[in-house]
Amino acid sequence: MQKNVAIVGGGLAGLTAAICLSRQGISCTVFEKRKYPFHRVCGEYVSNEAKPFLQSLGVFPAHLEPPSIHRFQLSAVNGKYVFLNLDLGGFGISRFAFDNFLAEKARESDVKILENCEVREINYHDGEFELITSTGTFTAGIVIGAYGKRSKLDFFLNRDFIKKRSPFVGVKYHIRTDFPDDLIALHNFPGGYCGISRVENGLTNLCYLVHRDVLRQSGNIAAMEGEVLCRNPLLEQIFKHSEFLFQQPETINEISFDIREPVYNHILMAGDTAGLIAPLCGNGMAMAIHAGKMVSELIHRYCKEKKSSAWLENEYARQWRALFVRRLRAGRLMQHYLFGSAVSSGIAVNLALTLPPVARQLVRLSHGQVF
Repeated sequence: MQKNVAIVGGGLAGLTAAICLSRQGISCTVFEKRKYPFHRVCGEYVSNEAKPFLQSLGVFPAHLEPPSIHRFQLSAVNGKYVFLNLDLGGFGISRFAFDNFLAEKARESDVKILENCEVREINYHDGEFELITSTGTFTAGIVIGAYGKRSKLDFFLNRDFIKKRSPFVGVKYHIRTDFPDDLIALHNFPGGYCGISRVENGLTNLCYLVHRDVLRQSGNIAAMEGEVLCRNPLLEQIFKHSEFLFQQPETINEISFDIREPVYNHILMAGDTAGLIAPLCGNGMAMAIHAGKMVSELIHRYCKEKKSSAWLENEYARQWRALFVRRLRAGRLMQHYLFGSAVSSGIAVNLALTLPPVARQLVRLSHGQVF
C-alpha cells in the first residue's frame, strides 16, 4: 500500500520526515509558505540527543562548524548567576542555515518542495485530504502538520489552543559580541527571560520571551529592552557592547504553551505544531527532529504492513505522548514557578547554588535520550 504524503511546513520536523520518507521510497511534498533561507524565532540550540541520528542520516551540518555547547549559565533579575555543566550538551546553529541545509538535502533525496506556497485549508473526505493553497489545490493520502507555533491554518482547523489569547511574545536577534563558544546563558528580567548562545560563523543568537503587558507598558521593543531587560546587569552589558545585525528583530506574538493534540482531524502534527516546549528548556529543535523521525517510521510501517489509518493515528499519538508529554509538562512548570520575576529567578539561582544535584536533575528533565 502506497500513499503520497503532504507535509505542511518546511522546518526541522517537516524536512526530517520528508528526507526519511523519500529515502524509504514514499512520495512526499513539502509545502513551505516562505522561501529559503529565512530566519525564525528560535533559541537555535540543539541537544546532542539528536546528533547521532543526524549523523546516521548524513545531515549533520559539520561543514558549518556549529559550536559545541556544554555549559549553562543562569542569572536572576539582579544579575546573580550560577554555572552548571550540561551532561549531554548540544550544538548551536541558526535556523537560517540549518533549515536551508536540510531543504537542500531533501531535494537531493527527491523530495518535492513548494516554496512560497501557503496552505490555507485542509479538508478530509473518505480517507483523502484536499489541501487548498495559495498556488492551487492538491490531494494527499496522509498529511503531516509541521507548520510551527501558530498559523492561520490553526484558525481554519478550529484548534482549541488558538481560541485562547496567550500573553507571550518572542523576539530574536543575531548579534556580534564577546561570548564563549561553549556556553548557553539564560538571563531573567522582569516579565521574561533571554537565551543567548553561539551559532555558526562567529554569530551569537539572542532570543527572549516576554509578557505582552511588559511590552505594552514600555510602548515598543527598543524602549522595553532599555527599561526592562537591562535591569539585569548581564543583559545590560550585552545590549550596550554588541553589534545587532538585524534592522528589525524577528518577532512572534501569542506564543501558546497550552496542551495540543498530536493528531487533529486525521492530520499527524509534529514539532511545535503538536506541542511547544518552554524556550528555557532549549530543546524544541531536538524534539522536532525526533518527531520527524518517529512519524516517518510509522508511515513506513503503515505502508509496508498495510496497517489501517486508525492504527497510524493511534500509534503516532501514543508514541508522541510517551516521548514528549513529560518534557512539555516539566517545561511549563519550571517556566511558571522559577522564571520571569525577581523573586522566582532568585529562588532558581539560589537553588542551583545550594542544591546542585536538584539543579542538575531539572536540567536533565529538559533533555531527552539519545535517539
